[in-house]
Amino acid sequence: MKHGFIRTAAAVVAAVFLCAGSVGAAEFQGSISAKSAILVDADSGRVLFEKNADERSLIASTTKIMTGLLVCEAGDLAREISVPPEAAGVEGSSLYLKAGERITVKELLYGLMLRSGNDAAVALAIATAGSVDAFVSRMNEKAQALGLEHTHFENPNGLDGEGHFSTARDLSKLCVHAMENETFRTVVSSKSFTEHSRSFTNHNKLLWRVEGADGVKTGYTKKAGRILAGSATRDGQRLICVTISDPDDWRDQQALLDYGFSEFPARTIVTAGETVGSICVVGSKTQRVSLVTGTDFSYPVAEGETVETFLHVPEFVYAPVLPGAAGWLEVLVDGAQVSQVPVYYAQTAEELTPERGFWKRIFGG
Repeated sequence: MKHGFIRTAAAVVAAVFLCAGSVGAAEFQGSISAKSAILVDADSGRVLFEKNADERSLIASTTKIMTGLLVCEAGDLAREISVPPEAAGVEGSSLYLKAGERITVKELLYGLMLRSGNDAAVALAIATAGSVDAFVSRMNEKAQALGLEHTHFENPNGLDGEGHFSTARDLSKLCVHAMENETFRTVVSSKSFTEHSRSFTNHNKLLWRVEGADGVKTGYTKKAGRILAGSATRDGQRLICVTISDPDDWRDQQALLDYGFSEFPARTIVTAGETVGSICVVGSKTQRVSLVTGTDFSYPVAEGETVETFLHVPEFVYAPVLPGAAGWLEVLVDGAQVSQVPVYYAQTAEELTPERGFWKRIFGG
């Protein structure tokens, strides 16, 4: 039985950093040539920089992030298929597939993500869902499931269409999810691929130019301009950067990624199993039980930002106390809540057995 939760300051983990302060994101607004852009910490979802991030735009071949993800989730990459007639001669970047030729799903997937083959996208769509229309329906269903509120697909390759659009923010969310898929990660982080006399080189120059770069996808049409979804990982921290209609995307992405890692490093705020307090127990020889955190928690924190934690637990509990949830640790950065870490009882506390009175010991009872 618990009596009203209380909020107590458990610790001030990062206090106020004493340095002069970080480079302001506002300085990038004028220097980033993209029409819209966003920089996101993948684990926490914290937005480190944004510029017109919710403006709807054509997205060209970054569409293939969704196509590739659905193919990876479907699995069976070793399966060999016959190239359907619909995939031969598709306009734009191409693997130059011929109707009826045999090719594995794996080869098509690498051709899709590294060389950006529009014909590979059509072949994969039909191989995965039976038809392009059915596959596009899956793309839109997945977008809805991921909460991409300003995204709609008309095709699997990114050719321009009035009903084919997304935003920098939505693309960043898609990238965060896609990079959690191990197969997808392996493909988009590959600089090259060779198999069965086919050889592809990745169009994503970030893999050569940026420390820790491991994805994701380039895109271009004359109408959409240059679009780039980038990913880089340093010291276990992954940042996702999306730039749309950016004539200087390689430079801008490198600048933004370097800025994110240097100014917002991931800091370990909570460690799993860490003792964060104790609680009074009524009705037990064990008068207090310790409280420990259930998970690790890291968060990107800039110099000058204050990190505080507050423990939310009952004032006391009645015995018996068994292993289980006791409350949570609230984590705030500059006064804004960024997480609630579960807190558990570290020990058990058995209930006291009342001593039997004199007459009960004689006559029973």
